[in-house]
Amino acid sequence: MPNNKNVWAAVTYRVAALIGLSLACGCPPSLAADHALSAYDLIIEHGRIVDGTGAPWFTADIGIRAGRIAAIGRLDKAAAKQRIDAIGRVVAPGFIDMLGQSELTLLVNPHVPSKIFQGITTEITGEGESVAPVDAAIAKEAAPKFSHYGITQDWSDFTGYFARLEKQGIGINIGTYVGATTVREMIIGYADRAASPDELTRMQAIVAAAMRQGALGVSSALEYAPAPYASTEELIALASTAAQFGGIYATHMRSEQQSIMAAIDETIRIGREAHIPVEIWHLKAGGVSNFGLMPEIVARIDRARTAGVDIAADTYAYPAWYNDLSAFIPPWAHEGGDAKLIGRLQDPAVRARLKTELAAVANDWDNEWQSVPGPEAILIATVLNPKLIDLQGRSLAEIAKARGTDPKDTLFDILVEDGVKTTVAVFAMSEPDIALAAVQPWVSFCNDSEGTSPEGLLGKEFPHPRAYGTFPRVLRKYVREERRMRLEEAIRKFTSLPASRLRLNDRGVLKAGMWADIVVFDPEQITDKATFSAPKQLSVGMQWVLVNGVPVIADGVTTNALPGRVLRGQGYQLAR
Repeated sequence: MPNNKNVWAAVTYRVAALIGLSLACGCPPSLAADHALSAYDLIIEHGRIVDGTGAPWFTADIGIRAGRIAAIGRLDKAAAKQRIDAIGRVVAPGFIDMLGQSELTLLVNPHVPSKIFQGITTEITGEGESVAPVDAAIAKEAAPKFSHYGITQDWSDFTGYFARLEKQGIGINIGTYVGATTVREMIIGYADRAASPDELTRMQAIVAAAMRQGALGVSSALEYAPAPYASTEELIALASTAAQFGGIYATHMRSEQQSIMAAIDETIRIGREAHIPVEIWHLKAGGVSNFGLMPEIVARIDRARTAGVDIAADTYAYPAWYNDLSAFIPPWAHEGGDAKLIGRLQDPAVRARLKTELAAVANDWDNEWQSVPGPEAILIATVLNPKLIDLQGRSLAEIAKARGTDPKDTLFDILVEDGVKTTVAVFAMSEPDIALAAVQPWVSFCNDSEGTSPEGLLGKEFPHPRAYGTFPRVLRKYVREERRMRLEEAIRKFTSLPASRLRLNDRGVLKAGMWADIVVFDPEQITDKATFSAPKQLSVGMQWVLVNGVPVIADGVTTNALPGRVLRGQGYQLAR
């Protein structure tokens, strides 16, 4: 038998050694013990730590091992395979994009430089229509976009899609919602009618399956047909199913303009009755007639939060939104899908009706023609038809003048010529409203744009500048120049706030045990470069970006590493 006295002496010596090491390095015994065990893969030293909680910054080193943060403290005596000197720079958690659109572009360029040069390490996608599930009708409707990107759709559910991402590799982490629109299309198609009780039960089963496969929740985009055909009760039923799996409900609300207050009330009701956390995407007071409405919007949401509804929002903080040009067409004309819409747009009688409806204020749909001061505020962004490439970056007013056609007819013509796949930037928000939303403590940030690149196939597109600049823009404009928020608060809105909303419990904060999604940047240099006239410009100032402990930007240069992971929701169940 071992001598107990000798064993105790050995333990005492070990503890004393660890305490001595901790005193020498200025860190707690637990941290000293950690870096006494083995060398770190990487140490970021001398940085100004902004940990994501909103707390004041402090100076420390961060030790990373096996993709996770292993220690935070003074690690100058520790062994490491690589060291990064971050003196004079901010070290923060990687930024979380609360709404991206990169589910397909990650298959084209998995490095998505437009994202990583902003410091984005995690994106959440799936706005109403999600990349899965897929049936023959959905695949047919989406075929033009897949053809444009050269992608073969070889999955039918999230399990297959996630497997494809993991086999290929991705530069950032990605998670997705299951779209309520997609679920409706699977069961009802593109018809403008209510779901029967049996159909609703089948739709709930699809949501449940998606949650088990890793969806983070259920989402809606109620401006875009066939989504407006869904009742509030239908959405409550789908959200209730997601809630059973720990999911959340995220929404592009039914109205962001004339009927926004009613839309907020509907969203609050869904959260309350489905017993589910709610995220309002890209919160805005849209339309020139709604300028100055944001204080009332904020008050409405604050009252709901006070009453116990778990509701929050995000924003991209630009004065123009970005969506499909087809959103200018009322929902009834979309019934039956894109082919039916194109046929209607070619019918002179339907065109006459549409012109009349666009000229009138509407309360039952967001009439975007009424939201803008004129066609000069509608900027053609990306087209799918290569014959229309010269339209990119030009206003509808300019194109109409060049063609010698009425602006409304020009809009209809472009939709027909481009197979209703055109996207536009619409200038119809006021800066005071945008800023007020951005500073609310429950508002995080989103790009609401797909990951892209200035080069290759994606470089031929003409995106909204938010695709390249959202997060650096906030740091430049609202933190450095206008001083509307502290740096620590902006970082909290980029990191721990969205992580907590999404139940990403091992990301969003710099803390031992968390995944090492980390950015290192100069707070005086971080800047967005993208503009509406020249959007394809990478942001500057990010010196290092780590995803799961692996640099995807090193000394300001991409490494072409693909360390991203698929992030699955709390309801995820391994296939048996």
